[in-house]
Amino acid sequence: MTNSPTAVAEAAFQHYRSQDRDAAFALYADGFSFTSPQDDHIDKAAFFERCFPTADRMTEQRLLHVIPADEELVFLHYEYVLTTGARHRNMEAITVRDGLIQEVQVFFGGKV
Repeated sequence: MTNSPTAVAEAAFQHYRSQDRDAAFALYADGFSFTSPQDDHIDKAAFFERCFPTADRMTEQRLLHVIPADEELVFLHYEYVLTTGARHRNMEAITVRDGLIQEVQVFFGGKV
């Protein structure tokens, strides 16, 4: 794997889906910050406790678009299907510096 922001963001997405916590943990900076409509600037420990172990609520998740915005920022647009059958789309703005994820901002979409 390269340390490009796009490669790091895609790897984090894959590690989340496979629930490979150790591989994912190594991709996040110690000063990492996660923000979503449900979480306001939580740190790395809280993210891995609260958010990371949620992949089992989905039956499917796939990247639709991976767009590098600049030398550090990548936008991910993805679709997922919950175990209830509901299909949703979200976007994430991921900042990667020196091969580590510094910040993730999640923007929730609606049902598809």
